[in-house]
Amino acid sequence: MGKYKVCVYAICKNEEKFADRWMDSMSEADQVVVLDTGSEDGTVEKLRTRGAEVTVESISPWRFDTARNRSLELVPEDTDICVCTDLDEVLRPGWRAALERAWVPGAGQASYRYTWSFNADGSEGVVFWYEKIHARQGYRWVHPVHEVLKWVGEGSPGPMVSAEGVQLDHHPDPVKSRGQYLPLLELSVREEPGDDRNVHYLGREYMYRGRWDDCIRTLKGHLAMPTAVWRDERAASMRYIARSCWEKGDTGQARDWYLRAITEAPHLREPYMDLARMLYALEEWEGVLYFTACALAVTVRPRSYICEAEAWGSLPHDLRAMAYYYLGNYPQALEEAGKAAALEPENQRLRENQRWLERRVLEDSEGQNAQFSKNDLEEIDKDNK
Repeated sequence: MGKYKVCVYAICKNEEKFADRWMDSMSEADQVVVLDTGSEDGTVEKLRTRGAEVTVESISPWRFDTARNRSLELVPEDTDICVCTDLDEVLRPGWRAALERAWVPGAGQASYRYTWSFNADGSEGVVFWYEKIHARQGYRWVHPVHEVLKWVGEGSPGPMVSAEGVQLDHHPDPVKSRGQYLPLLELSVREEPGDDRNVHYLGREYMYRGRWDDCIRTLKGHLAMPTAVWRDERAASMRYIARSCWEKGDTGQARDWYLRAITEAPHLREPYMDLARMLYALEEWEGVLYFTACALAVTVRPRSYICEAEAWGSLPHDLRAMAYYYLGNYPQALEEAGKAAALEPENQRLRENQRWLERRVLEDSEGQNAQFSKNDLEEIDKDNK
């Protein structure tokens, strides 16, 4: 028993395959409570067998905030720390001790490291810091989707503590649909049209669905909102507008919006890399080298959710290798290819690129005029266009 009473709470539906793994990782808590919203598999039985307290209740019409708040109501009033997770997430061992070291009497929330996605080789993809651990009293969930905690208690909330050492990993079901997100986001914006965060999310969702004009219209609206002042998110809106313009065939507008994103948030890698990828497709090799160099000059990875794995992986060096190749600088291309392969050693294409360029540089050094087929070149280049 620790010095604080810790309760994990969650919502679920048809997640039997995750139940054992989730319960294993939550076992350091004093109590685990779950709201099941209508499972038709063995989720409820499995969780109860493992010791969770499960309440079965339908939420109609479906909203994530309503479900979260109902699950929070299941947490005992005398709980000190509430830990909200989903069944497709895993807390790494030792999280309880790390959380208790960070927590202080009167604290409101805890931020902790969250790996939202993993690459094919098992390495981390998107990583940011999450804030779904909180005190029992004074908080409610708001918004139909992309729900967040809101302080509704008297006075001001307690301080946010940084729970170094708490690591939550997300291993989602790849076949699970996100089809409900768009109508819920549209509902969220109708309910609170002045919430800039949800307007941004709605525009992004339109982009995901290829609704380019809706994306552009919505995100221009986001940028015009007086409350939309967070530069990282503003830059993301500009990048999504740029991508939509590019998809519509308007290269000039796409370039302009990418440059605006860079100006808005020069401390982020993502705007530089987005523009570099567009210039790569346009075969503007000097531009590729310039903007990838700008991206690599950003060495501090942000803790926010606007942090994309590709920008912090092999991609900058991969693009640079190809740009140097097309400019005829084979030794520099080889150096960059080696850096790309080192960052993603399980990627066969990157290893082949490196070996291919090693042969090219060797034959050049021996005074031979190496001849490589067009098919060879297309093979090492195909993933970047």
